[in-house]
Amino acid sequence: MAESQSALLLQRQLKELSKSPVPGFSAGLVGDNIYEWDVMILGPEGTLYEGGFFKARLSFPTSYPQMPPQMRFISQMWHPNVYEDGRVCISILHEPGEDRWGYESAAERWLPVHTVETIVLSVISMLSGPNDESPANAKAAKEWREDPSAFKKRVQRTVRQSEEDMYQ
Repeated sequence: MAESQSALLLQRQLKELSKSPVPGFSAGLVGDNIYEWDVMILGPEGTLYEGGFFKARLSFPTSYPQMPPQMRFISQMWHPNVYEDGRVCISILHEPGEDRWGYESAAERWLPVHTVETIVLSVISMLSGPNDESPANAKAAKEWREDPSAFKKRVQRTVRQSEEDMYQ
């Protein structure tokens, strides 16, 4: 029962996104699996990621929207809030409830009102302003803080690579 409800909700969100596209990203199913979505994020204007085309995957649990999806960049990504394996680490993708480490409030974490649109817009916001206080990628956060020009060069290489990957 829960699986069919989550599938219907995801189908409705996909239909809404195709009817009213949101600037900055596009999304579609992986094959015909409603629980696996490919997302293309355009690097936000005015950021180090501007001009990039970043592929990511959203994997939804059958308990969605009670539990959050996982998001992972398939494209190379150098960012303090993205693990080296591409997994995205932002508050709204963390399981609902209180944070056992006391870093995030329950209101910052996953809530069933979030949609694919709010998730991806949060990721775009993350690209615009990294949170280096609780990084997923400590090396990227250290470079962001201590050697901004090296960080910028590495991100520029990542953007160039994403552009090349688009045309392969």
